[in-house]
Amino acid sequence: MLRILFLLFLIFNSYNSIAQELNCTVTVNSRQVEGSEKTMFEDLQRAVSEFVNNRKWTNDQFKIEEKIECNILINLSDRISTNKFKGTIQIQARRPIFGTNYYSPTMNVLDKNFTFEYNQFEPLQYTETSYDGELPAILSFYVYLILGFDYDSFSLEGGTPYFQTAMKILNNAQSSNETGWKAFEDQSNRYWLIENYMNGQFKPLRKLYYEYHRKGFDVMSTNPAEGTKAISDGLMALKPIHSVKPSSYNLQVFFNAKKDEIIQLYKGSTTANKQEIVTLLSLIDPGNANNYQKILSNK
Repeated sequence: MLRILFLLFLIFNSYNSIAQELNCTVTVNSRQVEGSEKTMFEDLQRAVSEFVNNRKWTNDQFKIEEKIECNILINLSDRISTNKFKGTIQIQARRPIFGTNYYSPTMNVLDKNFTFEYNQFEPLQYTETSYDGELPAILSFYVYLILGFDYDSFSLEGGTPYFQTAMKILNNAQSSNETGWKAFEDQSNRYWLIENYMNGQFKPLRKLYYEYHRKGFDVMSTNPAEGTKAISDGLMALKPIHSVKPSSYNLQVFFNAKKDEIIQLYKGSTTANKQEIVTLLSLIDPGNANNYQKILSNK
């Protein structure tokens, strides 16, 4: 009896040590298109959830508590045919901050180039060497971006293997007839998102992910001045990117995830030069310039 209990204990702990990487909440909003087929969209939500959460995406071992927290919101706006839909997909991810119960957002992307086919009860398939349809391609592309951002936040350019896999998915999808994958279509699409991250000009942004989280927020509970300085130095290093590509989609994606957190950080800081930071942020993220004025407010 003791031997059986011991074996069960080993099996349980072995399972815990090789858990999948993501803990992703999937929501499908189909109110505009569902009609009388509500079960179809419930199955779609289940299929997407199983695809991202049950698949092993890396060779690393994750404990249950180490899973990456993320959200996927699919908002369907049009039904093009019986099994073809159009809408948007939003992907959000976050990572824990050392020594606290706080989670910092690492990703917030709203992709409006989202048209796909879905056949009810047909499992979603993904292979790294081929294009297996629009839905699995888009989902796997963003899964590897989630992984890339997360790994970059823990080690300098640690996400490179996952960004490289996302690039492979992009290259395989060049045969797709849908938008979002090609350079000439738009400056704010999947092509430019991964192309820029793999471009040497954007190394300061990737370095910022590490300095912002590992050298910044992860030390904030013990040394807030040091943590704030690391974040300030990293943000300052984005100026060359802004000079070359002032409307870069990648900068927009970063600040979409971080602007509220940045405002709260500097608003409460007693060591940062707030006016200098506001001037910098208003330059490199002009779309949120008015919001950054809150840093100077006492309210």
